[in-house]
Amino acid sequence: MLGILISVITGIILGIFWKVGFLIEYTNPLSSFGLCLLMFFVGIDIGCNKEIGNHLRMMSKKVFFLPFIGIIGSLVGGALAATFLSLSIKECITVAAGLGWYSFSAIEVGKVSAYLGGVTFVANLFRELFAILFVPLIAKKIGSYESVIAGGATSMDSVLPIINRSNPPKISIVGFYSGLVMSTAVPIMVPAIIKIFNL
Repeated sequence: MLGILISVITGIILGIFWKVGFLIEYTNPLSSFGLCLLMFFVGIDIGCNKEIGNHLRMMSKKVFFLPFIGIIGSLVGGALAATFLSLSIKECITVAAGLGWYSFSAIEVGKVSAYLGGVTFVANLFRELFAILFVPLIAKKIGSYESVIAGGATSMDSVLPIINRSNPPKISIVGFYSGLVMSTAVPIMVPAIIKIFNL
């Protein structure tokens, strides 16, 4: 966890004070390559575990409801956040519906409000960053499934290596499944909520 924190802080400092043209120009392809490399090693780790099939068969069927519980929890959390923020309940629920997928949700919300689109971007970006930082602690102190939910939609990609490292091997499959369901839900849910709330 310390290594991740140092990496993020170092990146922020370099981004502010030492703008390297090459890195700025190729940030997206380099990030994609790094993520693919991480996913490759997660796949190797899962494949090397001969007991993964048995673990999956022994897991409770309740696991299949995990992403749906995470979606409901995120929306309820968004509604509760409205009591502390200047945003309305409708706006907070819309922001929370991004489930950590900041790129898509920010663009979609930004179509109706540039300000709310910016809030959506920042809130969901921080959800991913906080998941990267705190998943190891959540896995250790609270539970494996809770650590999967913390990542939201990002549990299938950027947060999956952290989930894999912080939990038993079988949880990696759960993380991928949960993130996949949530990522599939976001493009449906965000426009639907915008329409329902008439934003």
